[in-house]
Amino acid sequence: MSSPYEFRQRVRTRRFRGPTAGQCGEFAQANLAILPQTHAEDFLRFCLRNPKACPLLAVGEPGQWNVPALGRDLDIRTDVPAYNVYRDGMLCEQPEDILELWRGDLVVFAIGCSFSFEHMLALEHIPLRHIETNANVPMYRTAIDNQPAGVFGGKLVVSMRPMSGAHAVRAVQITSRFPSVHGAPVHLGSPAAIGIDNLSRPDFGDAVAVREHEVPVFWACGVTPQSAIESARLPFAIAHRPGHMLMTDIPNISLAVL
Repeated sequence: MSSPYEFRQRVRTRRFRGPTAGQCGEFAQANLAILPQTHAEDFLRFCLRNPKACPLLAVGEPGQWNVPALGRDLDIRTDVPAYNVYRDGMLCEQPEDILELWRGDLVVFAIGCSFSFEHMLALEHIPLRHIETNANVPMYRTAIDNQPAGVFGGKLVVSMRPMSGAHAVRAVQITSRFPSVHGAPVHLGSPAAIGIDNLSRPDFGDAVAVREHEVPVFWACGVTPQSAIESARLPFAIAHRPGHMLMTDIPNISLAVL
């Protein structure tokens, strides 16, 4: 298994492209929201008011593309497999790097990712369907309002993993120890109860089968900031493409709280 540094080098040189679930399992992965400094204070308050969806791992200084707290020789502009670029709240580009888009006023927000706790679930022999089928985890917009801050609001986005009842109980126990990577699920069971009409049609990622006697388990998702960026209609913002995360040097075990 490659180290996070080696994995980032593979991404930077375009030898790896695709979802990052299952990669460097002992280390934290990060969602990204990259915003002009003029909106950074409001977005910071948004994250603090919505800690389940937006648990902060690090915040960069304006123009800082390396963010040393996340890893050595790290370059936010090249070390993510794919990016989303928003203009006036609309997704308009999905480049493989953002070197030409970088500006001196951009502030990086690195947000914990549920891919980080999947290693702990695997150690407990809890199967993860999207990894078994080499798919991207399914993600859905819900009817749950985020707590607003300034121009930011939007709806909560969740990721879903189907599990047996026993595995779901154990998953709650395990993930509760890791609030920095979304912590315990926000919902188990009926998708309609949180405003999801059809599990076979995720808003992001790939659909996976929910088998008989399995329950869908929903975690708050770090794509939620992209919902907030859309609702705020920011003139310019950058994020990761859902499922395509930044690999950090932060050991998952260091994020445990209990």
